[in-house]
Amino acid sequence: MSKIQLGVIGYGGMGKYHAKHVPSSAVNVIAVADILPERISEAREDGFRTCYDTAEGLIADKNIDTVVLAVPNYLHKELCIKAAKAGKNVIDEKPAALNVAELDEMERVCKEEGVIFSVHHNRRWDRDMLTAKYALDNGLLGNVFTIESTLHSGNGYMHDWHVYKKFGGGMMFDWGVHLLDQILFMMPNAKVKSLYADIKKVLHEEVDDYFKIILKMDNGITAHVELGTYILKTQPRWLLGGDKGTMVVNNIGAEGILYKTTKILEKLPPRIAETTAGPTRQFAPMPPGTISEETIPAIEATATDYYINFRDVIYAGAELKVKIPEVRRVLSLIEAAHKSSETGEAILFE
Repeated sequence: MSKIQLGVIGYGGMGKYHAKHVPSSAVNVIAVADILPERISEAREDGFRTCYDTAEGLIADKNIDTVVLAVPNYLHKELCIKAAKAGKNVIDEKPAALNVAELDEMERVCKEEGVIFSVHHNRRWDRDMLTAKYALDNGLLGNVFTIESTLHSGNGYMHDWHVYKKFGGGMMFDWGVHLLDQILFMMPNAKVKSLYADIKKVLHEEVDDYFKIILKMDNGITAHVELGTYILKTQPRWLLGGDKGTMVVNNIGAEGILYKTTKILEKLPPRIAETTAGPTRQFAPMPPGTISEETIPAIEATATDYYINFRDVIYAGAELKVKIPEVRRVLSLIEAAHKSSETGEAILFE
């Protein structure tokens, strides 16, 4: 099968990732572009012979059929449209655009030019999320009623263009896109009934560095999504609660435990326990042997499958795994989250 002939626009952190980690079975990296001379020098040192100092130069290269946009967020729309009008397929880094209106225009132009357009939502292949999704899909916890997706860091300040609003900075447009996309990907047939969001600028003047979003789904699950760049004691990456068990996934490496009860809780004999909070029945310590611990299932995946799928779309008529309507739904959630945070009110969504 033919391979994608790829041009990488932007040789910063994500641009280097794309250039160095695409699967050789699906992709030939033809050229790299960056406006900074030091990055061009670095690309040459990394073995890329054809380098451009402008995006337009790379887009004009007739040996390239697909471009990946690994540039600051505010440039996505402009470069996507330029690439599409030059007949190039477009892989856009997330967020696809700064708002839904921009994305709609990008999609319209790509359709008019007959090129394939997708967004690199690579966190759909993260083991921790896929482990949580497996437990949900296979009923390991019974009827799940709550999902908590938490990402904390004590590193505090962001860097480079991410600290400026005009460039599309902030954590909502960084990891927030991934976290919301993961929740929707886990429950593709569920609708978001309402959402409430609290978005803060803890250490930064212009852009968000903390948010908590609560999504009430029509399948009875409430999803809590929280990110903080200045939380000095992190919490588990995932917590899922069901009527037959609880799963804790501690980190992105998918280490964790599945907890189940060996007795039906409501049939335990009532007893009053004296605790530091006073006498209680409901929150008395569990009798020994009541809760069992199991190893969580091991789910394997690799994000480079994204490119294999994109190649198969081009040359074998496959279906995109990351579709623009899905991307649009995430951006719509982000817009609703900002509205909720500004007004202090929950937003009815779907």
